[in-house]
Amino acid sequence: MRNIKLSGREATVVRSIGFAEAMMGAEIQDSTRMEEGDVTDTLNSLMSAGYVESNPFFEQVQIAEMPVTAFEINPAYVHELKQALYRR
Repeated sequence: MRNIKLSGREATVVRSIGFAEAMMGAEIQDSTRMEEGDVTDTLNSLMSAGYVESNPFFEQVQIAEMPVTAFEINPAYVHELKQALYRR
């Protein structure tokens, strides 16, 4: 089992997405109250680590695409991400 460490912004975005179902980028931005560029950068870092997946699939999401893209937690990392949030 990996010991995942999340930054404050990453933890905020992961909490916002939750572990049940996908969430649109605009909803993530509204719930986190972060700037659009910050949300996009954070989502891209989580996606590059494999913790978050987008639908439709993107290697990296652009600012213009982020609000209309659905994001969800990668099921392979749910347990480790829950532990990382619990340790915060």
